[in-house]
Amino acid sequence: MKQAIRIVSLLIACACAAGTALAQKYPTKSIRVIVPQPPGDPCDTFGRLIGYKVGERLGQQLVVDNRPGAGGTIGLALAAKAPSDGYTIACGQGGNMSVIPHTMKNVPYDALKDFTPVALVATNYLALVVYPGTPYKNVAEFVKYLKANPGKVSFASNGEGAFVHMATELFRSYVGFQYLHVPFKGVSVMVQEVMAGRVDAAFGSFTGLYPFITSGRVRLLGIAKATRAPNYPDLPTIAETVPGFSSGGWFGFVAPANVPKPVIAVLNREMNAAMKLPDVRAKLEQLGLEVWTESPEYFGRLMKSEYDKYGKVAHDIGLVPK
Repeated sequence: MKQAIRIVSLLIACACAAGTALAQKYPTKSIRVIVPQPPGDPCDTFGRLIGYKVGERLGQQLVVDNRPGAGGTIGLALAAKAPSDGYTIACGQGGNMSVIPHTMKNVPYDALKDFTPVALVATNYLALVVYPGTPYKNVAEFVKYLKANPGKVSFASNGEGAFVHMATELFRSYVGFQYLHVPFKGVSVMVQEVMAGRVDAAFGSFTGLYPFITSGRVRLLGIAKATRAPNYPDLPTIAETVPGFSSGGWFGFVAPANVPKPVIAVLNREMNAAMKLPDVRAKLEQLGLEVWTESPEYFGRLMKSEYDKYGKVAHDIGLVPK
């Protein structure tokens, strides 16, 4: 028995030594960064911005490879099948890793099993807005109206099963009401319909809605953040009326499953260092993003909690993947 324990201990020590040696040599060539969205998308922006800074620190280029299509699933499927050597990573986000796996048929990857979390880059949050001509001025009044008028309030979304639809259903699960769902093909059309008063309410990216909020073309009821935003301390949160409610997206880098931990540690360390640089942080905050510099384990827990959150929503409403 003692001999067996010694052998196991020796094997573990050898594995650790091999991993340390690998991390000391890594990287010896350029690193491919698959961005499953087109140029100009937030993933593309910080993929290039952070990639450039990390490349400078590591002495090897991080080369962005845009592979858009099918809601990001094409690029992520490509990343999932790449060698587990740390030379291919990808930009993941809440939409294609927390929501789409529950709402789209035949997603070509398992969002939790096929990837290794590397670094959480940023999060954003949604805002609940209504047409200015509606009678409710805040979340409390809106909730009261929703409950007193089942099925009369219309909510816009950018498609059945899309992130905005899931956020609306999450809100409904907290409050308890009936509503009319009006899906559109795209966020811009959705917002236009609310501004025109043809739809009563909608959730949407706070950053995207902010110009319309400040111009008075839509009325903000609250932001879908657990606590008030540091940059906008005067804006109320939905959670102040509906405790526990929050909804927003996340952006981060992932690698194929089974990439050695020492390699992940190198990438996480260098990405966090890049995100602490004033120019990088300022650029990301200009995009309306909150910057994070956490461990791979923290990022992994976030990925799972968000995946489980929207999986429950899809299950509870009986959503059939399409």
